[in-house]
Amino acid sequence: MTTAATATTTASPATPSATIGAVSGAPTAARAAQLVSRAAEGESPTTVQMNAPFTGKPITTLPQIGDADVRRAFARARTAQAAWAALPVAERAQVFLRLHDLILERQAEALDIMQVETGKSRLDAYDEIAVTAITAAYYGRKAARLLAPKRRAGAFPVFTRTTEVRHPKGVVSMISPWNYPLALTGMDAIPALIAGNALVQKPDNQTALSALWINELAEEAGLPSDVWQIVLGRGSKIGTALIEEADYLGFTGSTETGKGLAARAAALLTSYSMELGGKNPMIVLPDADIDKAAAGAVTACFSSAGQLCVSVERIYVHESIRTAFTRAFVARTKALKLGAGLDYNVEMGSLTSTDQLETISRHVVDATAKGATLLAGGKARPDLGPLFFEPTILTDVREGMILFAEETFGPVVSVYGYTDEDEAIARANDTRYGLNASVWTRNRKTGERVAARIHAGTVNVNDGYGAAFGSLDAQMGGMGESGVGRRNGAEGLLKYTEAQTIAAQRVIPLRPAKPIPTKAWAAGLTIGLKALKRLPR
Repeated sequence: MTTAATATTTASPATPSATIGAVSGAPTAARAAQLVSRAAEGESPTTVQMNAPFTGKPITTLPQIGDADVRRAFARARTAQAAWAALPVAERAQVFLRLHDLILERQAEALDIMQVETGKSRLDAYDEIAVTAITAAYYGRKAARLLAPKRRAGAFPVFTRTTEVRHPKGVVSMISPWNYPLALTGMDAIPALIAGNALVQKPDNQTALSALWINELAEEAGLPSDVWQIVLGRGSKIGTALIEEADYLGFTGSTETGKGLAARAAALLTSYSMELGGKNPMIVLPDADIDKAAAGAVTACFSSAGQLCVSVERIYVHESIRTAFTRAFVARTKALKLGAGLDYNVEMGSLTSTDQLETISRHVVDATAKGATLLAGGKARPDLGPLFFEPTILTDVREGMILFAEETFGPVVSVYGYTDEDEAIARANDTRYGLNASVWTRNRKTGERVAARIHAGTVNVNDGYGAAFGSLDAQMGGMGESGVGRRNGAEGLLKYTEAQTIAAQRVIPLRPAKPIPTKAWAAGLTIGLKALKRLPR
């Protein structure tokens, strides 16, 4: 095992205790309490303490409500949903166009909140601002057309008028994750609401303030109260209510948890969509620009400290450039600046939880103990904060090591060589997951050809994940055990609706009138069907 040099670091400045999590520049404890007061109330709530990953110090106290409290929230949501759905789509859309503006105007506070809650760098937090604003603008502009009644071909041309109309599901239940608390709230909540649904959301306790922040802005933009309610509590306590009361379930999280939720939803015939885990590959073809690919790999692997569903954990590099690529990748990784500042000077922040730190440490220790070679990083950095872990690169990772096939969900990546394109694609596809992938080449057509052979819901050419993640007009989701359903695009909105077909028949009935013999009717209809095939589309 080689000894890895440490990344460049920067320490967090001294901080006053009046700020949440005792991080300089963060919103005050009073502001945190104000946001928490927006959560649905319970009759006898318990409380949990929310701590800042940067420092380990308290941010605020969160009420934890119970099953009956959640069911009451759903009842309020159902009442509010009827009036909300009755509004014209264009009027609902205006709320989210105003929300778009508010997100951009108030971004400084949201950036602080996200950094304090998650430990991520400010640039990674800004990605969430950008994609949430884009989502609000996209559906704000597209919803009226996507939800408008559509004429469809009828049973009989001219004589059958067939229309497809869309109705909201009702009340959507959304269980959102801690790693991208603003983006993965906005990307799901906005289309669900603009489709005419009410929403009951359970964010992760660790990042509840981000969800409460955008919930506050949505009401300021004109969303009626009770249409979007946020409930705080443990899944083990309120999960049953979230499933049983829902007309639709949205979940982002681990594959194992998703399977359990899917089984319970299926028993109730409740439709759902889920984005789950991934072990995302990156293929570097022999003609790739090595410097650009190395820089892209740093972003793909270490954004948000690797705590991103679509981040890369496996890199396959052609043997002809493997040494040069690895050298450039390692050098860029070791140069990353780690720290806890609420500014744009830090390139990689902290992990978010003790559980993640323990998982990542276990994966790296297991790999190196079994013969993997450590090229960069490899250890925790308590000198920077309680949950920092260095960006880590390994080679010689083999089957039998935990991180070979299992999702690590942290700043850890394995680099492999290959000699043949088919081999690289086969190895990239050798996983139970299929969420995201990346291909690097100087030839776009080659990249797109290889991308089409990879079993993943999104594949980026000459980018790690952002190109697909930010293409709101295209669907995003997982294959295999990486999920069910899609977000973004038309499907990201229409999944929150029920399609209804209304067909009006005139002049020609669909059964023969009494004077016409049935056999003659069938013969005439057969002639008509043959002619129909030859009509222009």
